[in-house]
Parts: sequence; structure tokens; C-alpha cells
Amino acid sequence: MSEDTSPKRDDLYAKALGPVPDFAFDESVARVFPDMIRRSVPGYTTIIPMLELIAHRYYQVNTVAYDLGCSLGASTLAVRHGLKQHPDAKIIAIDNSEAMLEKCNHYIELDNAPTPVELVCQDIDNVQYEKASVIVLNFTLQFIPLEKRSQLLARLNKSMVPGGVLVLSEKVRSEQSTTQAALTSLHEDFKRANGYSDLEISQKRSAIENVLIPETLSDHQTRLTNAGFSAIHTWYQCFNFISLIAVK
Repeated sequence: MSEDTSPKRDDLYAKALGPVPDFAFDESVARVFPDMIRRSVPGYTTIIPMLELIAHRYYQVNTVAYDLGCSLGASTLAVRHGLKQHPDAKIIAIDNSEAMLEKCNHYIELDNAPTPVELVCQDIDNVQYEKASVIVLNFTLQFIPLEKRSQLLARLNKSMVPGGVLVLSEKVRSEQSTTQAALTSLHEDFKRANGYSDLEISQKRSAIENVLIPETLSDHQTRLTNAGFSAIHTWYQCFNFISLIAVK
């Protein structure tokens, strides 16, 4: 019998774990990731299809499109469908989790869009980037150590052609404590509405607090400007989750 690759319900934190281990993109997370991200990230199901439109508008011939921290390839597939009219296009999807890439490859093989996709298992801050016009960092930068983020964005900008676009989606924190508290409460309400228990919410928070380090919108705007991007647009926000378009 073939392996069952259908997505499973996220129940990783449904039982009390005692000491909660740090979150990692391992096989257990890869198994439930589509359900996890749909039920945990407000607006994710809106952001993904919009990447198709963004890629279609900003892609330039004789360049590469990148999906950095591609996980199971949802962004990759959206970009792929946005490039259907560009026979020269190529997508390079990079992730440092072999478990995620294995399942990503499965979804790519099921897809019928023609644009070739190269999967690379590597840390995105160690890549030699080709000339690019579309780069997607969809909830990825927040997992990169703070001290490496500026250098990474500067390298990405250097690899891009003028008029190229970087899509940066992130969980952010507010500069005002009252706003931060309100958005955090609403995010937790969103999770409860999607079937997560208070125990699951609490344990997931413990697992991720030392792994996902959010910054303010101003932090991201300043870093993108310093990296060389000429225009930065906040095109989407839902609670404490945002997506930016940065144009070189």
C-alpha cells in the first residue's frame, strides 16, 4: 500500500506535555502543517492566492522566483500558477527541513502548472542567490536569528533586478502594549474558534516563544529600507499578522 500523505488534524499539543519542547519543523509538524497553519494564522488562506497575482505582475524574464522557507509549498504553488505565461520562468524553493521538503515535493508532483520547481534543502542565509525578480518570505524571517536578518535582506536585495519584489509576511508585535494585548487576545479567540483548546494554545505558545521572535512593523520597514528597497507597501493585515510588498 502507498503511504497516506493526506493532511492530518493538528493535535500535537492536545495532551499535557509537561516540559514543552521548542517548536521544530520536524516530521510530526510536517504531518499536520496544512491544518496547523490554517487554524493558527489569520488571513493565511487570503495571502496565499494573492501571491499568484503578485508573481504575475512583478516577474521579469530571464530571472528566478524564490520561495524561502517554502515548507509544504503553498506559496511555491501560488507563484507557480502566477508564472504560467512565462515559459522561461523557474522557481527555487528552499527549506532546511527535509521532512517538509519531502511532502512539498509530493504536492508539486500533483500540481499541473508547467513552471519547473527546484527544491533545495539548505539554510536560506547560506544560499548563493541567482538573479531574481520575485522573492517570497512567507512567515519565514521570524524564525531567522535577529542578528542575521539585516544581512539576509541586503543579500536578497542585491540579487534582485530593479523593479523586482520581495513579499514579506510576518507575525508582528505592536509598539503599544494595549494594542498588543488586544491583538493577542483576538488571535487566541481565532484559535479557539478553529477548535483549539486553552491547553493547546498555552502549550503552543510555550513551544514557540523562544523560536519565533516577532518585531514591530516599523522594525521591518526600517530594515527593508536599509537593505535597499525603494518602496514598501503593507498590503494585508489581520490582527498581528501582516504582509508587505517591498520593491527594489
